[in-house]
Amino acid sequence: MQNIYKLLGALVLGSALPLQAAPLDNAALVAHYQHLHRNPELSLQEEQTAAYLAAELKRMGYAISTGIGGHGIVALLENGEGPTLMFRADMDGLPIPEATGLPYASQATGVIPSGDEVPVMHGCGHDVHMTVLLGVASQLAERRDEWQGTLMLVGQPAEEVGKGAKAMLEDGLFERFPLPEVNLALHVSAGLPAGKIAWVSGYAMANVDSVDVSVYGQGGHGAYPHKTKDPVVMAAQIVTTLQTIISREISPLDSAVITVGSIHGGTKHNIISDEVKLQLTVRSYSDESRAYLLRRIEEISQGVARTAGMPEDRLPLVEVKDEYTPAVYNNPELVAQVVPLLEQSLGADAVIKTSPVMGGEDFARYGRTEHAIPGSLMWLGAVKPADYAASERGELSLPSLHSAKFAPDAAPAIDTGVQAVTDTLLGLFKP
Repeated sequence: MQNIYKLLGALVLGSALPLQAAPLDNAALVAHYQHLHRNPELSLQEEQTAAYLAAELKRMGYAISTGIGGHGIVALLENGEGPTLMFRADMDGLPIPEATGLPYASQATGVIPSGDEVPVMHGCGHDVHMTVLLGVASQLAERRDEWQGTLMLVGQPAEEVGKGAKAMLEDGLFERFPLPEVNLALHVSAGLPAGKIAWVSGYAMANVDSVDVSVYGQGGHGAYPHKTKDPVVMAAQIVTTLQTIISREISPLDSAVITVGSIHGGTKHNIISDEVKLQLTVRSYSDESRAYLLRRIEEISQGVARTAGMPEDRLPLVEVKDEYTPAVYNNPELVAQVVPLLEQSLGADAVIKTSPVMGGEDFARYGRTEHAIPGSLMWLGAVKPADYAASERGELSLPSLHSAKFAPDAAPAIDTGVQAVTDTLLGLFKP
């Protein structure tokens, strides 16, 4: 691993020739994008999406393996002796009714676990990610005389539910295929203009935990509350007290979030129920902060119930769901090598240092195996520059990721993503 950094260091210091890009077939890439945007599939259901990517990559000469961890695909291009580098794109859409008004807007539907049929759209930019992957695949296949090694392209399912990377790893991703020395990914940004790339060194995205809290009480008539133990009142106190963890127990210099996204209890105005259910999302960066937050959620919930007089066998049940997504940690040494390559590719003005966010991304799992593979996730600008300028003037509110109105400025974003990732990979490959 150290050798690649030494070689790359020589490249960054100026020993390489200027990068020469092969012409991009923008029309073909936009056609791919519009097809993928028009035909999204929900998490764990990406069968047709995976088949589309696999067919295109096979046509370019890649060795294709499908069905990895569900609908995951791996495409390998071996080109002599050298490092193995991995670039990953996620494939799943979201249960959102699209409201962009685009001529290629999604009309697709899917079935969620409850059995209900729902509209589906690519509201998080995974269609852009996949299109960039196809563009990078084409560039590296056409420019084999400029690099040596093995390119490993991964189409990952189920990122939106935090299960895809884990499933692919458990299905032998790093045992059945060459072990990469570096993992790269990008994610569109709804707050950055197209043509720009942003980077973060160190923690870039958060640990994500889902927590269910069942608050038990002793129900009865709403007119006689003194004869009950009201779980609604206990739940309200729990919700309020949980926020003091962030404001009074966590250092102001350590980022953390506890959000109660759902609260349900009771059936009628004058009935005090026996139970209230809370659903929480919990965000943190370090493993230490995560453990502290989860412990204090349980302690506070049970403490409130004890204060209300509930017996030990009726204290709140706090369940941390098996949906944990670890924090994205961009390897600082790798980032220090990648940023100059991006600047050489796009120009220094197009490469921006940004701040970490509290969103989650299961790309983190590829670096959390026993192999501890260095990784870097970059942000790809996706906002029309005119809209971005208007938002900076306070004249326009930009749709966020996961919004029904999120519509990337696809052509320039894809062009930038392909160029940036291609040139980065070439820089990492080239001695």
